[in-house]
Amino acid sequence: MKIGIIGAGHIGQTLAAHFVRAGHEVAVSNSRGPDTLRGLERDLGDRVRAMTAQDAARFGEVVVVSVPFKSYTDVPAAGLADKVVIDTTNYYPQRDGHFGELDSGQITSSELLALRLPGARVVKTFNAIRWDSLRDKGRIAGAGPRIGIPMSGDDTGAKQIVAGIIRDIGFEPVDAGPLDAGGRKHQPGTDVYTADLDSDQLRARIAA
Repeated sequence: MKIGIIGAGHIGQTLAAHFVRAGHEVAVSNSRGPDTLRGLERDLGDRVRAMTAQDAARFGEVVVVSVPFKSYTDVPAAGLADKVVIDTTNYYPQRDGHFGELDSGQITSSELLALRLPGARVVKTFNAIRWDSLRDKGRIAGAGPRIGIPMSGDDTGAKQIVAGIIRDIGFEPVDAGPLDAGGRKHQPGTDVYTADLDSDQLRARIAA
């Protein structure tokens, strides 16, 4: 599968490395331009290409958005209609500034991103795990209980695709529900956020 990544911080780079090991082709981008990612290209091999964000969005069959939430309006909308978009972002007011509609709880950050990307099939996931746990704690199938990764979204087909990607890199997907109510179950401040629960424990907490 071709996967584009917009944002090359800890989560973006960690996912790029996992995706390459799982056999996917990856385009990675950041706000500073492809030349700043040549070292990552060398480190991860010929399945990785550094691109602009616009080109990474066009490249990917699946596109990962992994930018600070305050920059969500910089995500290029062109080329993302009908594509699966994985939203790893979190809203931190102390970093991102205050968004009144988020502070009041009338909408979630992932719903705002979905409004920014008309037609995109947004799935929120990889936001509730620390980057170092994401790097280190995946397990091959059959090697014991896997850490659960919550995901939420409104498109069943998109969630099935994302669930496969989560399994590819050694974790177990746990469906938290739709983008609004489900997303609220694994955002910062919840009892599953950065808890590194196995999939059964995570499923039980989300159901509660």
